[in-house]
Amino acid sequence: MDLKLSTLLCFTLLLFTILIPTLSELCNPHDKKVLFEIKAAFNNPYILISWNPDVDCCTTWNNVECDPTTNRIISLTILSYDRISGQIPPQVGDLPYLETLVIRKQPNITGPIQPSIAKLKHLKTLRLGWNNLTGSVPDFISQLKNLTFLELYYNNLTGPIPSSLSMLPNLASLRLDRNKLTGKIPSSFGQFVGVIPDLYLSHNQLTGKIPTSLGKMDFRGIDLSRNMLDGDASFLFGLNKTTQTVDLSRNMLEFNLSNVEFTKSLISLDLNHNRITGSIPEELTEVKLQFFNVSYNRLCGQIPMGGNLQNFDNTSYFHNRCLCGTPLPSCK
Repeated sequence: MDLKLSTLLCFTLLLFTILIPTLSELCNPHDKKVLFEIKAAFNNPYILISWNPDVDCCTTWNNVECDPTTNRIISLTILSYDRISGQIPPQVGDLPYLETLVIRKQPNITGPIQPSIAKLKHLKTLRLGWNNLTGSVPDFISQLKNLTFLELYYNNLTGPIPSSLSMLPNLASLRLDRNKLTGKIPSSFGQFVGVIPDLYLSHNQLTGKIPTSLGKMDFRGIDLSRNMLDGDASFLFGLNKTTQTVDLSRNMLEFNLSNVEFTKSLISLDLNHNRITGSIPEELTEVKLQFFNVSYNRLCGQIPMGGNLQNFDNTSYFHNRCLCGTPLPSCK
């Protein structure tokens, strides 16, 4: 009996000896090597302290995720505020199966958007917001055909917006707001080849007219506020659209509001600080607006009664040429 027990114990130990290394090495060796290079490039920050060579990166490391089938690295996410510094390492492009790359809220991350990112053909999410990145929005991003979310907001990016971004067929959200981008809005943004993305270009230095081609798009949300855009914008609206939010505030736009047709899906409309003329359409009483601001324009006439228009205080309407009626003083 003792012999049988001893044999069983020996067999069990042998089995564990074989299995334990296998279980501890789920992480692909190439991916693990690259991750250590990335850690070194960031000067071994405390946030990556879990990246220990003696443990499995798929089961133990923070900030990364492995594919459950292939065990290749598919996600690299660094979110904690102000924990890393330097430039985005070129080695991020050496994680060939990466689907998600998130480096956000790191004000000491500087330099350009790393060109090696162009190699990440499986990339679906690229979120590099709230950093201190400089240089241009690179044209190579248009090569990432699986990209769904592109977020580069709150940086110091300069130069024009690449027209090639409209060639991304799966793009659901395009956020280039709060940078220092210049030039015109590309007319190609009225010709997105697949999904029509939410479009956020606010707080830049964009100039010229809004391309009329954008009127062909049914944006769910569009924010062009705080630029230097001029001319017409009425073509962005329409009864048959499903748009929910529009912010065109603080530009130099000039059009007549009187005959603009608004979809009933609209919940937020901000047109303040422009040069818009005409009157507020009666049809807006049928739109269940949750936010509305037409202040600092050149509107006239009585504010239509009904719907949600009287739910907003006078700051949504004041500083117009001759707008009157509740919540402003009554018309004479």
